[in-house]
Amino acid sequence: MRLVFLGTPEPAVASLDALVAAGHEVVCVVTRPDRRRGRGAELSPSPVKVAAQAHGIPVFHHVRDLDGVDAERGVVVAYGAMIPGPVLERLPMLNVHFSLLPRWRGAAPVERAILAGDEVTGVDIMSLEVTLDTGPVHAEVRVPVGQKTASELTGELARLGAALLVEVLASPERLQHARAQKGEPTYAEKLTSDTFRLAATMTPSQAARIVRLERAWCLIATKRFRVLTAHEGENVHAAVPGSVVAFGPHVGLAMTDGILWLDRVQPEGGRPMEASAWWAGARLASDATWS
Repeated sequence: MRLVFLGTPEPAVASLDALVAAGHEVVCVVTRPDRRRGRGAELSPSPVKVAAQAHGIPVFHHVRDLDGVDAERGVVVAYGAMIPGPVLERLPMLNVHFSLLPRWRGAAPVERAILAGDEVTGVDIMSLEVTLDTGPVHAEVRVPVGQKTASELTGELARLGAALLVEVLASPERLQHARAQKGEPTYAEKLTSDTFRLAATMTPSQAARIVRLERAWCLIATKRFRVLTAHEGENVHAAVPGSVVAFGPHVGLAMTDGILWLDRVQPEGGRPMEASAWWAGARLASDATWS
């Protein structure tokens, strides 16, 4: 099948690679423009652009560049922008969406599923519509969330979604008979820096879910402090929420109804390290607090 592919981040690469491996003719790729991805001034291409160039596929940076492109269908995976209605009218598109629709429509479905404590999530192949993630679903795979981090869960969904996409494209029955979404929609709002900030008013369970997003932070001694891995525990020591607690080699953040025990951390300006090593070198007062 002659396809166009629209995608940007690393999780979208699995679907592009799967389409090529399955023998589809990907006539072009549309991805977001090159941008600065570090502290330097040099622009870097998106992971999808790198993969497309490796396959020898022409790359465009705007949906308008699809005008006049001869293709049967489009495939969208985490492209990062809405597709205009006139484009969809001319070129029907499938979307690989990392949730069980209509739950978690929007920009951050994996992270929102983890934050909400969902036990199960999945990936849907749906027909794209002008409205946000409302299209009928052609196929679905469900997976347990467990204690997976955001990157682990996203990687799993990307692999499953790529395989499911190829199956759908190979099945006229699935392509022609999609089911309407059923249930109450929830929306996966974009993530901000505050999404990842830990607070003493949280329970350790809530905080541990934020840590699994892999960008958790707080302030200790007015400096930004990253929590890389941690686990929840009971407040058997009656520590005051907002205090930093240390018992032997164990260091934690006291919260409502418990303690978030730190495993690996990264202090501002420092390298990732074991929490016990950080505490030994930090030389903070015994009544140190965090916020």
